[in-house]
Amino acid sequence: MKNKLLILLIFFLPFASAFSQETLNLSLSEAQDYALEHNRTLKNASLDVLKSEASRWQTIASMLPQVSAKADYMNMFGYKMSLMGYDISMPAYGTFTGTASMAISASQIIGVQLGTIAMKMSDISLKQTEQQTTDQVKTVYYSVLVMQETVQLLEKNLENMSNLKLHTEQSVKVGIAEQTSADQISVQVASMKTTISSTKRAVEMLYNSLRLQLGIDVNTKIVLTQTLKDLLNIDKAMSLISEDFVLDNNYNYQLLKQSVGLSSKQVEMKKWAHAPTLSAYYQYTKKKYFSDEQTFDMTPPNVVGLSLNIPIWSSGSNHQALKEAKLDYQKQMNTMNNTEEALKIQHSQLRYNLTSAFESYEIQKENIDVTQRVFDNISRKYEQGIASSIDVTTSGTNLVSAQASYVQALMELVSAQIALEELLNTDNK
Repeated sequence: MKNKLLILLIFFLPFASAFSQETLNLSLSEAQDYALEHNRTLKNASLDVLKSEASRWQTIASMLPQVSAKADYMNMFGYKMSLMGYDISMPAYGTFTGTASMAISASQIIGVQLGTIAMKMSDISLKQTEQQTTDQVKTVYYSVLVMQETVQLLEKNLENMSNLKLHTEQSVKVGIAEQTSADQISVQVASMKTTISSTKRAVEMLYNSLRLQLGIDVNTKIVLTQTLKDLLNIDKAMSLISEDFVLDNNYNYQLLKQSVGLSSKQVEMKKWAHAPTLSAYYQYTKKKYFSDEQTFDMTPPNVVGLSLNIPIWSSGSNHQALKEAKLDYQKQMNTMNNTEEALKIQHSQLRYNLTSAFESYEIQKENIDVTQRVFDNISRKYEQGIASSIDVTTSGTNLVSAQASYVQALMELVSAQIALEELLNTDNK
């Protein structure tokens, strides 16, 4: 009985797994939104924002009152102190001490400002990670669609070549064609089958890449609900070329500006290293003796204190620290000026790349139509005995090559569009 149950379990387990497999039906915008919610890299960027906020509040808390309490117990085992011929009992006692203190300095105030800048940088980094995540999802989404279209084109080619192969084999049987012609076309068919299998594996790898971006399990099935025809908007892509480049919209530039502000505050902090530190405290002490023996208590119950710490001489270390901070600030300014020019040059280059990619796409789209018509024409001639098998295989090879060039041109167009969108920081959904 147990063996029968085990056999049934083994038999139905694959079917149970198939039925339990999760399926996600996603448009491009839905895939991007899903990634924004579940992408693990994005989650880490969100945690960095929380960490920077916690760090800033630590600095703020250091300037607020600090309260502590302490309890002590001491037992001298009946020891008596002799003072001017008198024995003074030292019984066991307990002490409770409560202390409230507060210290403030210029470096703490600037430290809060540094924490605020760090929070802004973390927030910008989070937005940049969101942008990069949606861009990566968009790239992979397009790539899957392009590769799937490639598979369809190749399968159509394979169908045509298989029909020609069958026609040739029949012609060989009746003696109106040579075996070498059939062999040549058979090699072409086998080559196409290999190419199709390789392309299908590439599609699955792209799906795995998309699963990684979406933060989902590798066994989750993804169904893309949009086609290239739905998504490809040439007019929208080309309109990017005429958009003005605003430096402050670019996340890299925003981060660099905050970094410059950070260096500036570091200079201020080093300057204020010579400023005094003011601290104040209040202490309450209650002592309890665990004996009726007479003794004396010299511990005051209430104590208030003020302290002003003024740095006078540091043997030049503070001066050198200030000098180092100023040099770092100067480096940051040079980097920002250089980055401004580099981003402007990059903008010109990306506009050029998009224009070139569009022109190449238009040419390859026309080329694939022409090559397809040539292949169809030669195929008909071959069936009529006018063209040779070499003509067929050559035109078939040219068609596959044209399709590959078209696919590459299409992906270059999409990549150029996404790169320019990222630089301009436009809505890339």
